[in-house]
Amino acid sequence: MLNPVNRRTFVASGAACSLASLASPGWGRENESKNKHEICVFTKPFQSLSYDELAEQTTLLGFDGIEAPIRDGGHIEPVAVPEELPRMMEALRKHGLNMTVMTSSINDPADPLTEKVLRTAAGQGIRHYRMKYFRYDESRPIIPQITEWGKKLTDLAAMNNEIGITAVYQNHAGRNYFGASLWDLHRGLDGIDPAHVGVAYDIRHATAEGGMSWPVTFQLIRPHIQVVYVKDFVWHERKPGNVPLGKGRIDPAFFSMLFKSGYSGPISLHEEYLDHRDPLLVPTHWNAIREDMRTLQTWL
Repeated sequence: MLNPVNRRTFVASGAACSLASLASPGWGRENESKNKHEICVFTKPFQSLSYDELAEQTTLLGFDGIEAPIRDGGHIEPVAVPEELPRMMEALRKHGLNMTVMTSSINDPADPLTEKVLRTAAGQGIRHYRMKYFRYDESRPIIPQITEWGKKLTDLAAMNNEIGITAVYQNHAGRNYFGASLWDLHRGLDGIDPAHVGVAYDIRHATAEGGMSWPVTFQLIRPHIQVVYVKDFVWHERKPGNVPLGKGRIDPAFFSMLFKSGYSGPISLHEEYLDHRDPLLVPTHWNAIREDMRTLQTWL
């Protein structure tokens, strides 16, 4: 059995060899730069890699940056952010990359760690962080819960404004997720400047929840959208299952609608149809992301 250090080296070497063998002429950062949108990749499958290994492999696939889990169980634990986040950012900058979105455990402005994490992130030039979800208590009335969360969002917006960073709340599909249906998120964000708290609009989750009516909720929430998330799914009986981009229910016409609306912000590619917990699958994840990136480029 590989020890932790050798295991990581093995995984990183496998990823490098695999990507090198799949490289094709003209594929890389130079092509990505032709697109006006900053494109990043969600790095949840790559938490076994060092910061330098992560940055190097991300650069090989032509991304402008990463969306990194800086949260409980992520690349960096919240308590370690003041020491570790600058080190991670240094590795990214060496390869010309940004941390486009910092996925966080933050949803409470009163938490002692919130301000410390956000000030560190803003000091490192990070512009967006994804919030932790709110979940409904189905034994309580719904509207008062939205009102309570709206007050938290208002307080968080004030903190973000003072620090100089933007929170984004993802519309995650699911029975008790606040924001899954989008109308409730629209209500909770009423009166809040999207530059302080906005939306990470996930077309996969919007389609799963909205079926054929997702264009209506898209138009509803569009003024709040700061980041767009891209992934795909199919229905397995009554449950959605993630699949490679272009193999599922996502309508490529979404991007025409998005760009006609004047959107020019970041796009984050999420590959979530392989097991992210097994470090030995790291090379497989990179290859899958490479193909998803190709599909995304045709849609853009």
